[in-house]
Amino acid sequence: MRAPTREGVLRAAAKVAAILPSTPLLPIEIGGTTVWAKAECLQPVGAFKIRGAWHRLTDLSQAERARGVVAVSSGNHAQGVAWAARRLGIAATIVMPNDAPEVKLAGTRALGAEIVLYNRPGGESRDEVAEHLVGQRGATLVHAYADPWVIEGQGSTGIEIAAQMEQWAGGPPTRIVCPCGGGGLTAGLARACPDAEIVPVEPEGWDDVCRSLIVGEIVPVGPNPPATACDALQTLATRPINFAVLRERVAKGLAVSEAEVRSAQRFAFARLRLVVEPGGAVALAAALAGKAALDGRTAIVLSGGNVDPAAFARVIGSQD
Repeated sequence: MRAPTREGVLRAAAKVAAILPSTPLLPIEIGGTTVWAKAECLQPVGAFKIRGAWHRLTDLSQAERARGVVAVSSGNHAQGVAWAARRLGIAATIVMPNDAPEVKLAGTRALGAEIVLYNRPGGESRDEVAEHLVGQRGATLVHAYADPWVIEGQGSTGIEIAAQMEQWAGGPPTRIVCPCGGGGLTAGLARACPDAEIVPVEPEGWDDVCRSLIVGEIVPVGPNPPATACDALQTLATRPINFAVLRERVAKGLAVSEAEVRSAQRFAFARLRLVVEPGGAVALAAALAGKAALDGRTAIVLSGGNVDPAAFARVIGSQD
């Protein structure tokens, strides 16, 4: 498999810009410092995942398009792939956990994708389910993060951030704080903005990328990880294609608590009038908790907003 490149990120950014407007970059003050929030939660599918899906599917050959695509996702990548597939006339099958948020299941179905459920709490392997479907149908696997096209597509977020910050912040980002699951967005941003510090943030107990960076090799999530509201970031381990970029460009990662995530969701709603899902709020949580260094050219990615309305209402109404 080829490695993701900055040239690929630039090509992906041009493709995304041809069909979608840039998402807003919003100034907010944290601890007396103005930082910049990239509202990827306002994408048509409610998350940045639309970028990698579009770059990947538009590069498929006609023969590959005819055989369809298979993806694995708890919901955001699912909707990105389904959105791109419907626009391109490609059949899409998405392997999703049976405990995925209903809002994400419904959104994926509404976009016309076939959903195949697997038992995540029961330990069923989603990758084995997907591999069976790929072999059975001759489809192309569109991996949620371990795919060079997907990484490059997610990196288009950084191209937009850099252009927007040149206009509004007086220069490109010095630092981008971003949510991290498998490392597709983190690796893409590292390729997009080679002079910026890239800071991945994960939920506590699911901080395998943080620990992998410390020891210099891929370390999976440990046994019996804690429950987390950050369903979008529940990846058991990053992959070599991602870690090769992270090890080269990322010094360290951060971890945040569930309470810090809820606080960030409330902050985004009150100060930015944005609905941000738990996994999409972890970078903001790290900034608000004082865990991430901030300056006037720090960007914070709000990566998704696909949250169950009742769950979000409980968060907004609580004070913990």
